[in-house]
Amino acid sequence: SIFTCKNNHLHFIHHPYITHHYKETISSSEMKTNMRAFLIAVALTTIAVEGFTTTRTVTSLGINHGIVNNLISEPSSKALKRSGKLHMTATTASGSFAEEPDATKGGDASMSNLIFNLVKSIVGAGVLSLPAGISAFGNAPSAMIPASFLIALIGIFSGYGFSLIGRVCALTGSTSYREAWEKSINKKTSIIAAASCTFKTCLATTAYSMILADTFRAIFASVGLNLTRSTTLLSITSTVLLPLCLLKNLSSLAPFSLLGIVGMVYTAFAMGFRFFTKAYALPAGKFVADMPVSLQPSFGNVGASGVLNPSSFILICMLSTAYMAHFNAPKFYTELKDNTIKRYNTLVSTSFAISIAVFAIMAAFGFLTFGSASSGLILNNYSNKDVLMGLSRVAVAISLVFSYPLAFAGCRDGILDLANVPLSERTNGLLNKVTLAALSCITTSALVLNDVSFLFSIAGATLGNALIYVYPALMFRGAIKKMGDKATKAQKRETKIAMGNGILGTVMGVIGTRMALKSLGA
Repeated sequence: SIFTCKNNHLHFIHHPYITHHYKETISSSEMKTNMRAFLIAVALTTIAVEGFTTTRTVTSLGINHGIVNNLISEPSSKALKRSGKLHMTATTASGSFAEEPDATKGGDASMSNLIFNLVKSIVGAGVLSLPAGISAFGNAPSAMIPASFLIALIGIFSGYGFSLIGRVCALTGSTSYREAWEKSINKKTSIIAAASCTFKTCLATTAYSMILADTFRAIFASVGLNLTRSTTLLSITSTVLLPLCLLKNLSSLAPFSLLGIVGMVYTAFAMGFRFFTKAYALPAGKFVADMPVSLQPSFGNVGASGVLNPSSFILICMLSTAYMAHFNAPKFYTELKDNTIKRYNTLVSTSFAISIAVFAIMAAFGFLTFGSASSGLILNNYSNKDVLMGLSRVAVAISLVFSYPLAFAGCRDGILDLANVPLSERTNGLLNKVTLAALSCITTSALVLNDVSFLFSIAGATLGNALIYVYPALMFRGAIKKMGDKATKAQKRETKIAMGNGILGTVMGVIGTRMALKSLGA
């Protein structure tokens, strides 16, 4: 207890986190009826310091505002502001769940810094497969019209799911995807969310291996060293990736993550330059003669109407993979300075708007250059003698090499979490064994699978749709349900919208999985 009752007085006792000695006289007849109001008043004094709207919180808790105002003394409020040591959340004050707070202290990261980091997390290697997703349903330039619409639409839906996760964290005080699930649904089934995040990370790491195999093979070929795809991947894995993945401290690799966005920006400019200069246009493009026939530009007459074909779901599911950053949503919410819901939504909407623009531009440059011949990794379409695109391959390869161990660490740690191995038992020997086993499985999968666009589409159709659409909707509904009568009408109405988003994700996943498997057979 942080207070004691003596002679009809309530006293705060000295507590490690409370430096102010609060004293307020209450008559014995009012003691019982106003005890709860007093405790709420103490919480609200702190909540006010942290920036919450006192009146709104009081109303949501069903406390008489006049009583609370009388109980919060001016000296105590000032003392708490000076000490800054007592911190209660709205969840603590209510005993369960409160309304979405208008403001919290949050972290120390600025809006601009987090926008940059979120865009960097979203705009990754997945964008390089989007031209192939468009070619799955169309082969005429007009196919870019519905494709651009789908890129924007899926981006909006994905951004909404990202926003829901942050809002669930605000309602429950969670700091991770799994914790958000535990507090909004239940702890027993939280392994579902944890397993989904782990396996999605494993699939992303497999895609990295596949891209590195194709990219380094092309780089080696440009200098006259012709290696098979398998030899290239095994060589890169054993000499570069394995030593990096065995590192126990990855902090030294963090600065290299900047290369990812730099590489993508350069690649976008290079692809645009080659498109506008018609260096690959038939029949007399500068580099056409150096390319295999299967990779040369090919266009037909199936344009915008092709989007009505179920094959368009291949692009939709690729986009679910491309926009995937949702397991990091709690991190972005908690690290944002002054993380009001409004500021958090501004962060999300701005980041996803930028990502939508980048996706649409790069997909257009790739598809409008090569049409139905667009490879699962669009960089494969460009000639090995094209120095401009050769530099793009190098930039992407370096970016992936230094991003690889960061992604792999998430995969390895996720496996250990699922196995319930405590941190105290994760010795270097155990980590090395798990690293060797996991990296071997990932490399084997990358050797067997040749089409990275298939991996992106199947991963998006299954785990991607679950993490982006289904799970956030379930968590938001669970959080609002646990609020009971404290939930506003607007929040209760929004659960229907969120669940509609989840149902849409399920339908897209089922159809997308079917079409992805069908394309593999073809």
